[in-house]
Amino acid sequence: MTDQTIRIDVRGDPKGQPRPRAFSMGGRVRVYNPATAEGWKSAIATAALPFVPPMPLQGPLRVDVAFVFKRPNAHFGTGKNAAVLKATAPQFHVAKPDRDNLDKAVLDALTTIGMWHDDAQVAMGTLAKRYARPGELAGATILIEPLLEAAEDAQDAPQ
Repeated sequence: MTDQTIRIDVRGDPKGQPRPRAFSMGGRVRVYNPATAEGWKSAIATAALPFVPPMPLQGPLRVDVAFVFKRPNAHFGTGKNAAVLKATAPQFHVAKPDRDNLDKAVLDALTTIGMWHDDAQVAMGTLAKRYARPGELAGATILIEPLLEAAEDAQDAPQ
């Protein structure tokens, strides 16, 4: 993290950007975008608005996002152990939504509010999906920072 890094904490249940859907009506095919992620994208926009610069960010950017999901009841014990996490409860979230759809919802929301001109500027970044730790709320932490066009940045790329 640098002094130019923007950190945005979003609370809520992370949702992925759904794929466009098509249907036929009266012999014509129509395409629409389901609105299932609109509440999540609105939460992202609301949390990010205080950080939107007067002029959209320019140049290549790095965006890292850590998604935190609420744990299902099956991860906890029963009866007097209902608040105790089972030893077998996983740390990582390996179910839907897919990470690429989660990323798309975040980038689309930030593009819409003018954080940058185009999410194509995002040239690097990491994504993580995990379950909430005890006492932690569901949501996401988004880190945005400009990338310098320097040779040393190439070492950040996966090998």
